[in-house]
Amino acid sequence: MDPDYDPRTFPPFAVTVDIVVMTVIKKELRVLLIQRGETPFLGRWALPGGFVKFEEDLDDAAARELAEETSITQSPGHLEQFCVYGHPERDIPRKERGLRVVSVGYWAIIPDLPTPKGGSDAAYAELVPVAELESSRIRLAFDHDRIAADAIALARSSLEDTTIAARFCPPEFTISDLRRVYDAVWDSELDAGNFQRKVKQTDGFLEPVNQTTRSSDKGGRPAALWTKGPAEKLSPPLSRPDKG
Repeated sequence: MDPDYDPRTFPPFAVTVDIVVMTVIKKELRVLLIQRGETPFLGRWALPGGFVKFEEDLDDAAARELAEETSITQSPGHLEQFCVYGHPERDIPRKERGLRVVSVGYWAIIPDLPTPKGGSDAAYAELVPVAELESSRIRLAFDHDRIAADAIALARSSLEDTTIAARFCPPEFTISDLRRVYDAVWDSELDAGNFQRKVKQTDGFLEPVNQTTRSSDKGGRPAALWTKGPAEKLSPPLSRPDKG
């Protein structure tokens, strides 16, 4: 190494991860939020996340922060980096102390998400309806409003041309279960018959497991169970109702 090279001459940077965890509960898309227990933004709602350790992989940091702040150790059905946020003003309190913070945004899907519990520097954790964020009744710390909005938009568009909706479901599910995911994420009410026909005709989307649900207490007929097939892309794509 060049003896004249001194990394301390560069501006101090830190890297964080922020995770937008989504699940569907009672036909409603929800996002996992924490209430900050430390400054800056003490008491404000935020996405779970935090600083990446010096020798830590980004994916490992995301899993660690999720476990530390929310007690969620269940492996996500989907975990993906989707954007990097580096505006100089995104973390003003730390910038004023001489530290520039860049965050790597993740979005995750966890079906049947257990009840979260605040920990580490999170005083509280809760699954909050997306409608609460989109109505601005809840405002998040830092630039987390933007990160959450970007992830939600990505989830909605991904349901159009990928099979990722099945990641919101348990390993075995009914077509009605899958349709409820689309309705929750898209805030729609899809026609049951048309939806069933389309997903059955899409190669590799679903695979039958040759089992059915039990009859309900109200005498409902058993429904066929399915599992996610090998396909990752939908061809042709499904159209969101608001797109005509």
